[in-house]
Amino acid sequence: MTALLKIGLVSVSDRASQGVYQDQGIPELQAWLENALCEPFEVETRLIPDEQDQIEKTLCELVDDCHCHLVLTTGGTGPAKRDVTPDATLAVADREMPGFGEQMRQVSLHFVPTAILSRQVGVIRKNSLILNLPGQPKAIKETLEGVKDAEGKVLVKGIFSAVPYCLQLIDGIYIDTKPEVIESFRPKSARRESC
Repeated sequence: MTALLKIGLVSVSDRASQGVYQDQGIPELQAWLENALCEPFEVETRLIPDEQDQIEKTLCELVDDCHCHLVLTTGGTGPAKRDVTPDATLAVADREMPGFGEQMRQVSLHFVPTAILSRQVGVIRKNSLILNLPGQPKAIKETLEGVKDAEGKVLVKGIFSAVPYCLQLIDGIYIDTKPEVIESFRPKSARRESC
């Protein structure tokens, strides 16, 4: 029997964590994952302020104690002094996966020129992949799915097309995505029956 995919969702926002406004990051991520993934999955959610020590502690808890295969953060990735999510992520990383940050900026540049201000990173801690995503729901979806034309043809691949194979390489877990949302890529030798 295959292991159940466990995903940690972390929204980093001073105001949302204080109840000034409703967090939109976690609901957007959860809805997108439910729509995109073939397999059932379990979710651990955290809504925390932009405090580096708290972000580090939360990421460590989700990986080390909750054993999440994948941790997605949203918010706190810009150049402002309070934006410390990438700093916290790098501080707890065993290895950096620079291609994820590069591709996120590549996708976002098709929508906004300020994408170059983003400091999003992807890292591995133990057997888990941690990815920093943008804070806006629209940008989260774009980053995950990529750039599509009016007919839905993919022009620039989103980062999630590489996530299933990355998780397979890190920890041996096998997950797949619904191709109409995002087509996951892996070599033929690593493929199984899809959904």
